[in-house]
Amino acid sequence: MTYLAVAQLNSQNDIDDNFLHVERLLQQAKVQNASLLVLPENFACFAAGQQKVTAQRFEELKARIEQLAFKYEMWIIAGTLPCPYRPNGDSIPDGRVRTVSLCIDPAGQTVARYDKIHLFDVLVDDAVGGYQESAVFEAGDELVVANTPFGHIGMMVCYDLRFPELALKLRQQGADILTAPAAFTYTTGALHWRLLIQARAMDSQCQVLGAAQQGWHCNGKRQTWGHALAAQAQGKVLAEVTAEASQLIVVAFDLEAQEKIR
Repeated sequence: MTYLAVAQLNSQNDIDDNFLHVERLLQQAKVQNASLLVLPENFACFAAGQQKVTAQRFEELKARIEQLAFKYEMWIIAGTLPCPYRPNGDSIPDGRVRTVSLCIDPAGQTVARYDKIHLFDVLVDDAVGGYQESAVFEAGDELVVANTPFGHIGMMVCYDLRFPELALKLRQQGADILTAPAAFTYTTGALHWRLLIQARAMDSQCQVLGAAQQGWHCNGKRQTWGHALAAQAQGKVLAEVTAEASQLIVVAFDLEAQEKIR
């Protein structure tokens, strides 16, 4: 039996403060014998118009989260960080960046990198009104499954949850667990967050771990839904965060039991 932790954060523009909250959750996860912690999208910095600036610190922030994985001897899905270059090292044209999710092992080594494929270009009935990630980000184009001692992790990010084909392809490539660092808007999260995680779990017969941003960000201009969530391979919700701010859930994962379900 393995225990997996899923985080909820209320990240702001202060990177040092955000890392303090991450480390507190790592400490809690360690006490609860978790082998993995999944962090949400934009875990290191959630600030309007700061993606390009934060991307220039990608190597520094990557090293910092790797050090925490080593310190606590834990696997980490490091939510997302903006990155100014592609997996092959090429710089991204037009001043754009990529949304990158990292899988880090307990030795502090990054063993997998997933670049978010589906970009959030959507009109939403909220105070912001519309989101156009493609103006700032370049989409990734490679599926990624990371190998761990407790199962194979198919890596997704936020808007990817709306595309069952991606979950099915990750299953075909051997995924046992799907991770979904996210920052769902309050409006879309209230409608679909739980439903999408359950649906992708049923589609793929994988355990799905949805880490989430929650609350107000960007000086009160943007609100996220939160409700960090884990669902097992039949779509049953195992645990959900219902409180505000930084929180943690820890759920069991039994690969043999999941194989019986399949």
